[in-house]
Amino acid sequence: MENNIEKVVIASDHAGREIKEDLKEFLIGMGVEVIDMGVNNDVAVDYPDYGSPVAEKVSKGEVARGILVCGTGVGMSILANKFKNVRAALVSDVYTARMAREHNDANILVIGGRISGKGLAREMTRAWLEARFEGGRHQRRLDKIAEIEKRNNGK
Repeated sequence: MENNIEKVVIASDHAGREIKEDLKEFLIGMGVEVIDMGVNNDVAVDYPDYGSPVAEKVSKGEVARGILVCGTGVGMSILANKFKNVRAALVSDVYTARMAREHNDANILVIGGRISGKGLAREMTRAWLEARFEGGRHQRRLDKIAEIEKRNNGK
């Protein structure tokens, strides 16, 4: 696999558990080590409790990439993007998943478990993992975003 992704941290809430479990098997089949941060049953939970540990690991550089799944993906993407150094991208098609990596250097992939089927979730994940950040003009844009974050958050 391109980029030699060896480890991915993953979590979901109850609405995304089925997709998360399927993606976990898919990733293991691709030779990727998976750190599963839960949820492990269908009891209703609050997505920040499960998304935060994933975003924190990516934020601190403990793991290069993470995957989050909730019902629509909106909540997890809002949450993850509160963490420094996280660029979480909510995707709903393969092209967007690839572009999230190539143009935006997204380090967390967010999927709506009630929006995407297992097959689509797998293909989006594959596209995102195999894509390479293109740098160049895209890096310039990410640098501008980083400057805005510093101004607005004092980071």
